[in-house]
Amino acid sequence: MLAAFLLCTQGTARAQDVGACPRLPANTGLTWEHRASGDADFCRALRSDGSEAFGVYISPKPTFEPARADREERGQIDGQQVYWYRAEIAAKPGVQARETLLALPDGRAAHVWLQAASREQLDAGFQLAGALHFGPGSDKQVASGQ
Repeated sequence: MLAAFLLCTQGTARAQDVGACPRLPANTGLTWEHRASGDADFCRALRSDGSEAFGVYISPKPTFEPARADREERGQIDGQQVYWYRAEIAAKPGVQARETLLALPDGRAAHVWLQAASREQLDAGFQLAGALHFGPGSDKQVASGQ
């Protein structure tokens, strides 16, 4: 599912309004690429070289159904305990991919994913995603570059 979702959103243009995306951790150099679709928001945190650090899809109903058999790590995002689940990306067999789902204070769901070439990069991605802030004040983008 993650691979299909990522392929469908490859051609998005950088939007000026990233207020629907969560607040990024300070001093990371990351910027948001945002695309709204109806009542959902697709946000990609991009590094200065244009590569994706992680992504977030925020919608009224969850778009990801975690399978207990794919559970890999425990973590935390915006103070909320989460489990990260292993994902398979057919086009990138050597890449380690994880995704999780969390309930937001306003009743919506956030599907968060990341991809990494190594365990070190995966751990760095967990740290970045863990420092996201959803909720009031999320429209004040830290280091958004927008």
